[in-house]
Amino acid sequence: MRVPLSWLREYVDLPATETGRDVQAKLISAGLEVETVDQLGTDLKGPLVVGQVLTIEELEGFRKPIRFCTVDVGQANGTGEPQEVVCGARNFAVGDKVVVVLPGAVLPGGFAISARKTYGKTSHGMICSSDELGMGDDGSQGIIVLPPETEVGKDAIELLELVDEVLDIAVTANRGDCLSIRGVARETAIAYGLPLRDPALLDVPAANAFGYPVRIDEPRGCDRFTARTVSGLDPEARSPIWLQRRLQKAGMRPISLAVDITNYVMLELGQPLHAYDRARVQGTIGVRRAEEGEKFTTLDGVKRTLHAEDLVITDERGPIGLAGVMGGANTEIDDTEGTTTEVVVEAAHFDQISVARTARRHKLTSEASRRFERGVDPQAAAAAAQRTVDLLVLLAGGTADAGVTEVVAPSAPRTVTVPADHPDKVAGVAYGREIVVRRLQEIGCVVVGNTAAWNASLRGGGRETGGQDELTVTVPSWRPDLAEPNDLAEEVIRLEGYENLPSTLPKPPSGRGLTHRQRLHRRVGRALAGAGYVETPTYPFVAEQVFDQLGLDADDPARRVVKLVNPLNDEEPALRTTLLPGLLGALRRNDGRGSHDLALFETGLVFHPGEEQRLAVRLPVDRRPTDEEIAGLTAVLPEQPRHVAVVLTGAREQAGWWGKGRPADWADAIEAARTVAREAGAEPTVRKGQYGPWHPGRCADLTVVVDGVERVVGHAGELHPRVLKAFGLPERTCAMELNLDLLEQVGDDTPQAPGISTFPVATQDVALVVDKPVPAADVEAALREGAGELLESIRLFDLYENAEQLGEGRKSLAYALRFRAPDRTLTVDEASAARDAAVSLAAERTGAVLRS
Repeated sequence: MRVPLSWLREYVDLPATETGRDVQAKLISAGLEVETVDQLGTDLKGPLVVGQVLTIEELEGFRKPIRFCTVDVGQANGTGEPQEVVCGARNFAVGDKVVVVLPGAVLPGGFAISARKTYGKTSHGMICSSDELGMGDDGSQGIIVLPPETEVGKDAIELLELVDEVLDIAVTANRGDCLSIRGVARETAIAYGLPLRDPALLDVPAANAFGYPVRIDEPRGCDRFTARTVSGLDPEARSPIWLQRRLQKAGMRPISLAVDITNYVMLELGQPLHAYDRARVQGTIGVRRAEEGEKFTTLDGVKRTLHAEDLVITDERGPIGLAGVMGGANTEIDDTEGTTTEVVVEAAHFDQISVARTARRHKLTSEASRRFERGVDPQAAAAAAQRTVDLLVLLAGGTADAGVTEVVAPSAPRTVTVPADHPDKVAGVAYGREIVVRRLQEIGCVVVGNTAAWNASLRGGGRETGGQDELTVTVPSWRPDLAEPNDLAEEVIRLEGYENLPSTLPKPPSGRGLTHRQRLHRRVGRALAGAGYVETPTYPFVAEQVFDQLGLDADDPARRVVKLVNPLNDEEPALRTTLLPGLLGALRRNDGRGSHDLALFETGLVFHPGEEQRLAVRLPVDRRPTDEEIAGLTAVLPEQPRHVAVVLTGAREQAGWWGKGRPADWADAIEAARTVAREAGAEPTVRKGQYGPWHPGRCADLTVVVDGVERVVGHAGELHPRVLKAFGLPERTCAMELNLDLLEQVGDDTPQAPGISTFPVATQDVALVVDKPVPAADVEAALREGAGELLESIRLFDLYENAEQLGEGRKSLAYALRFRAPDRTLTVDEASAARDAAVSLAAERTGAVLRS
């Protein structure tokens, strides 16, 4: 909401010395978000005067039309002689009054004006457009043409109100009243402790039977509808300069007199209005819900298909307006031919939710819908209609018809009962009853207190005397956001000043610190960061098409998703079942911006729907939910395990004087999985696998034993080329994803002090020949079990394949076995016996034979 300070001063007698910055500070202290204060005309310097065009000479021989004009500027140039000016605009004629800037002046942006020769003539100044003066768009597409009655030689800076300050306020969703000069003026008056001249306090005639006929078929959607008719309008009448300038300063473009007046009153009082061309309205005006599929063309020229929940204004033909959003083209005020001489003014109050849903459904946001969505004062409709009628009569020479239509649904004022000390308890500050009552009255509330309880409290010296001092607060019609005691407490606190609240550090009760799951989550993050990965949190929303890009089978459980009823993005309506889409998207964006050596990770929740879809119970708000109610709510939530995933591409080790470096490969992804598993105290088994997005020949299944059953806990390796192409990723991109909760379940992360022996180690190397399909993990497991307690560690250090030496379909696995005893030096025979036992068990289980 843009609020010119000059307009604000009409309703609040601010001290003359108060600047826009001063008002900004006051309003911010009162809780309004005043983002900026625009200083209009501060870099403008005259002479800038009104002139009358005397002659126009068309200059030939140039690529664009050029005119050489003489302009009467009175005595502003010091001589009284006509001023010679070169101008390229075409929207003025001889006799028109225009704005002329003379040599020596400075226009906005530091543009100094001087006499100069151009197009073969000397131009002594310039005829100005609204853009050149920093006024904004006035719709003229050329220079400013002033009304004929404007005095020649008059100071145009004063005439056009070019010097002003404009407060730009970001109005929050609960403060619809501040989308008006009236609302901001009220807040300003409270902040300065000054009286408010309420522009809505007008003498409004009572409704009668002679008004324009109106029928409300949907009272829940429209609880108030005021209609007034003005006839005998001058179709040639144009908006006066002061009206146009106020609209421009508020960020709106002048259009035509009738439309400008309705916009002006909306900005002034906060009540959206609409003016219909009376000659184009047929029969009774009605309010109803639209018929499904009904067609309607709005003022922007778009033909729209209506929804059954849309609230529409109608006449005998059908819809003539989307209620609270935009009027229809079939009853538009004629501002081109100038034939409109009679208008019907509509000032109505529409349901907030209905207007908001209609605006979003049709992607049609307007100044009217912004206000209705946030709450409009229903009591201001009649005053806004009267103000509009008064301005039409004053500026367009019309006559107000005697008929007044006002359809009102019965309603009672809203009241809230609140203990007088409730704001004290909320803020932790002793305001006292008097301040609470005064602040609530300042915002327009009617406050009635429990006098007996108050007097008893005073007699008791302020101590509790058995009766509670409660206030019954009647909320003003312009504040629909005040619905409960905490809302009233917030009003008292903000007006007393948030900055006056004492700053005290909270004293949390002693607790047990982080949970085991939280500690593991942090350890995993630190371990991956230490390994060179960068944490990249992503949004948990995905499109279902992403599973096709990942190459998942049609029956893959990961394709079953939880869909959001009201997603942030219609293209991503589902919750993720894997972390990879978000990470791969982040990898693609960074690679596209020139970062080609990337290692990213994320830990986060994934979401799997339950087998049975059930609705959650609605928890109570007037008490704490029971454990059974909370358990019932939890039972219908989707399963939400925590996963960890990494993606990497480019160089894993940079080249330099120390060496050539090396690219990231599938082994790095597997090592990242081992890094995570170590933090969880688990030892996953690495097997050759094949799953979805991974390359079938470079994919590892990571398994753990849960309750005696081996389960896949994740996958790691190089991504499939088809997946890389679908996501637009670099070649040989690798990835890993693990179920962190499952790792935590099977792991034991109790710190283990390493056993340090003073006795030497005995190393034995064995090379075993097995069939190629035999997993190295199975061979290692057999060696580990067969070697017994003397085995300290085992490491695969060589893989050899040669059909001529080993035979077709065979491979050689070479392991280094380290043996050590805690209490003695092992003999060669003991170490050899342990090795032979290991080889024997490996031969029994995997068919391994010692390589000769």
